[in-house]
Amino acid sequence: MGNYLVKRLLSMVITLWFVITITFFLMHAIPGGPFVREKELPPEVIEALNEKYHLDDPLYVQYFDYLKGVVTFDMGPSFKMTGVEVTDLIKKGFPVSAKMGGLAVLFVLLLGVPIGIISALKQNSWIDYIVTIIATIGVAVPGFVVATIYIYIFSSKLALVPSFGLESAKGYIGPVLALAFFSLAFVMRLMRSSMLEVLGEDYIRTARAKGLPEFIVIYKHALKNAIIPVITYVGPMIASVMTGSFVIEKIFAIPGMGKYFVESVGNRDYTVLMGTTVFYAALVIVAILVVDVAYGMIDPRIKLGD
Repeated sequence: MGNYLVKRLLSMVITLWFVITITFFLMHAIPGGPFVREKELPPEVIEALNEKYHLDDPLYVQYFDYLKGVVTFDMGPSFKMTGVEVTDLIKKGFPVSAKMGGLAVLFVLLLGVPIGIISALKQNSWIDYIVTIIATIGVAVPGFVVATIYIYIFSSKLALVPSFGLESAKGYIGPVLALAFFSLAFVMRLMRSSMLEVLGEDYIRTARAKGLPEFIVIYKHALKNAIIPVITYVGPMIASVMTGSFVIEKIFAIPGMGKYFVESVGNRDYTVLMGTTVFYAALVIVAILVVDVAYGMIDPRIKLGD
């Protein structure tokens, strides 16, 4: 286990280095610059700004300076927001995004897994058909469409919930629902198909033949194996929920990291764009490691060292 974790930590560092390198050089390959505007600035002003932010240094010098900054969690200053550090934006925006994303992930797992199990146990019943239809719609409809429909019906027409912000508990309903909609549908389908496969195994038939209560057969014997594919999806799901929040936060005017990311794309704010990308990459890498470790905790037959 210890050797496995050391190898994984090393691979995580290498993966993050690749992300940093690719992001850095892609940003500098984009035509134009962070100070390009509709109303063109005088050349001497642009020259002074490039000198201030060390953009006139050789590219390899900028690259190694950025690597040193990432190691010390210093992503540099924002090019568009005067006196604001990228690190401060992350510290300010991430707790908002994390709370909203965490609620969405919790909503998906607490609702998707039981519904998938029930659908499998009621195969070819009207419950199964309804779950299948809802899951298909959830996979087909993007989150931003769900957000738009939610605002139109429940905020504009019925005036039951706020259309933006997180000032009240009601404000979380729309963003969490929009973020969780696709993942909830996917988990429902994944749990249903996995449970159906496990229920057809010989050891389940043997357990039933021994006269074990159905509850014990399902939740002690079948669930442990059926939930493995769902756990596999949790890591990418966290990434999907977090990156999906970029658009959803913009729609609901939520002051999270998604807001800064979207604005940095339009403003060519390279440091903010690179900082948020690297931060989310690190978050996804850690989430995948946690999922892998969870395998061994749920099913002792899985040996991480092997």
